Amino acid sequence: MLSKFYGIYFISAMRRTRRWVFVAAMVGISWACHLVFALTPDWVGLACFFVNGFMLGFLWGVVFSYVEGRRTTDLTGSVMAVSFIFAGGFSRSVGKWLMVEYGVAEKWMPFWTGAVFALPLALFLYLMEQIPPPDAADEAERTRRVPMAATDRRALMQSLGIGIGLVTVTYVFLTVLRDIRDNYMANMWAELGYAGNYAIFTRTESITSVLVLAMMASLVLVRRNLLALRLVHYAIMAGFAIGGGASILFLAGRLDGALWMQLTGLGLYMAYIPFNSIFFERLIATFRMAANVGFLIYLTDAFGYLGSVSLMVAKETLRLGIDWSTYYAWGVSAFALVGLVAMWSSWAWFSARHRRLSAGT
Repeated sequence: MLSKFYGIYFISAMRRTRRWVFVAAMVGISWACHLVFALTPDWVGLACFFVNGFMLGFLWGVVFSYVEGRRTTDLTGSVMAVSFIFAGGFSRSVGKWLMVEYGVAEKWMPFWTGAVFALPLALFLYLMEQIPPPDAADEAERTRRVPMAATDRRALMQSLGIGIGLVTVTYVFLTVLRDIRDNYMANMWAELGYAGNYAIFTRTESITSVLVLAMMASLVLVRRNLLALRLVHYAIMAGFAIGGGASILFLAGRLDGALWMQLTGLGLYMAYIPFNSIFFERLIATFRMAANVGFLIYLTDAFGYLGSVSLMVAKETLRLGIDWSTYYAWGVSAFALVGLVAMWSSWAWFSARHRRLSAGT
């Protein structure tokens, strides 16, 4: 959460040179924290995972800066964002596999799971550095992306602040739901009777990944930025409807637990992924602002994680006597309704704002 608040400044003002150094340093420090965690008493783990999370919190903004502001950003950004889903399930499967098949101790599992991915990470970081900057056609269609000073951030918020506020409300709820699913997925699968099945993570998340990627990447075919922005709003609202409807059926005993997890994952990521890949990309291009996606992502992320942390603290301090799957199902049902209203209001405001600016008023 703290990394997101600091990232509002750090990521938005970041220069587009030697970015690989940031990535290597952040991942290296995070991995070292896993090693310290394995070698020290349990109470040290709190500090280890605090530093680990703080460092990793900047990665998305740095990596996305390589691909934003291009005609292909919808496709490449969607592929990157969908890695949230696939990588979350795949890395959990690898960690469980190491523990079950090789007897890796629980405290050592995070470190050795990171070791499995170390060489691929180095290779793809090198390849990412070879990506050329956006060309003239990219800048003509999507606008030139620039580091933002305080005056630039203030100007953007003065122009689009109300709409961004509505989006932030939506994103707070989405982040809460995504974090609960991401952090307590193993608990929920265990409650549903899949405790010993380490392949369940990859299988279900892979299906979700493919479906969401197909839907989001198809927006690369939409050249008109305002139309794309409207379609993204509709996709987010559809995601809320799917997740909320599935959760209501699950709570009523009308839907199998495994299918409920699959459908809520699909709905959640249909709504969540656009904010990390397409929504702000098309918003900047629609309103032709001197800005970058990193500022808007970290602005909404900061309040999203604040909401997530607040909800988890409330559950632990109030000691609510419910399991995670029930807690999550109720949360999805309630937040889906709020999300639908907020996103409908967001599109109404942004479309009206665009008409006023186009008319010079």
